[in-house]
Amino acid sequence: MDTSQSAPPTEPLTEEQQGIRRALRDLLGEGAGARENRAATATPEGHDTALWTRASGTLGLAGLTLPEEYGGAGRGTVELALVCEETGRALAPTPLLATTVLAAPLLTALGTPAQRAELLPRVADSTLTCALAAPSGTALALGLTGDNTDGDWSGGGRAGGIQAARAADGGWRLYGEAAQVLDGHSAGLLLVAAHTGGFARSRTLLFLVPADAPGVVRTRQPALDPTRPRATVQFRDTGAELLGEEPADVLGALAATGRTAAVMLAAEAVGAAAAALDRAVERIRPHERSGSRHRLADLCVQVGTARSLTYCAAREPGPGPDGGPLALAHALEALRATADESLAWEDLCFKRAASDELLFGPARRLRARAAERTGLLGEEAA
Repeated sequence: MDTSQSAPPTEPLTEEQQGIRRALRDLLGEGAGARENRAATATPEGHDTALWTRASGTLGLAGLTLPEEYGGAGRGTVELALVCEETGRALAPTPLLATTVLAAPLLTALGTPAQRAELLPRVADSTLTCALAAPSGTALALGLTGDNTDGDWSGGGRAGGIQAARAADGGWRLYGEAAQVLDGHSAGLLLVAAHTGGFARSRTLLFLVPADAPGVVRTRQPALDPTRPRATVQFRDTGAELLGEEPADVLGALAATGRTAAVMLAAEAVGAAAAALDRAVERIRPHERSGSRHRLADLCVQVGTARSLTYCAAREPGPGPDGGPLALAHALEALRATADESLAWEDLCFKRAASDELLFGPARRLRARAAERTGLLGEEAA
């Protein structure tokens, strides 16, 4: 039983979209099995660099949604969701989330023409990986669990967070630390959210910092889910380049990126849940009691509902779908539920669900945020 086919997205996939799914599943089937994934997470990079290069070269994964003028494939959120579902199905460790889902949209939305021309082609051809370094956690910076316009998460003019200050030469210097930075130990470029301006002109800006810049100290952290490698990144009087030009709606760009990222995280969770469910179905013997079958039927409905919500959100128009956090909440719960039926492989699914809730949730806060944004909480939300 292939639950990815039995519970399709809410609208029929085009032949091209089906081709993307098939090609990526074949590729990951060859290079992202359980043994290959364990070996990849143990490398200094935390992923199989050859597999990432191959996937980017043949399928355009790294630049899937980037404009064609920068070497990207110019695809939309549905295609990216399909890709994330397949990487989630294989629990493949790749730079897809940190680079393609989080960093590339920010570079596109905020970068100057020169910055985009320099950086985006390198992202698209997989020679540059990126990481978003945000103090107080990525979920707050992206507005997934609350309003990111509160500057406290980036430093708020007080000690802590990451502070940006003008240097004598007119450049910028960064001071501070960000923990739980996805791919922060291996990315070639850091996008750093930092606070500047003091109390009167308090604001959050994004800065570009090469990972090998003087004053950058990166420490890989132990991770509950080894396929989600993270690091603590310190900035000790580190030179930085402002991303874009002032004034810019940095917080709006972060929030729009966060709503889209929620859809892609949901797609990954749906893929992992579907794979775990397929394995559970295969273990059922004809003589086993009906209670087991009913439980699996309930899980199939739960996974299918999460998939439908995910692709409904992926098809929403506008800068970042409002349905992303709600889809992610349902998908994480579906993944946790299927992982409860675990054997050895599904234990990795449980770790993925728990890790993603720690990094981007929990599910109840994602639901509350979705209700607030869509007005379902009425006056209480205000």
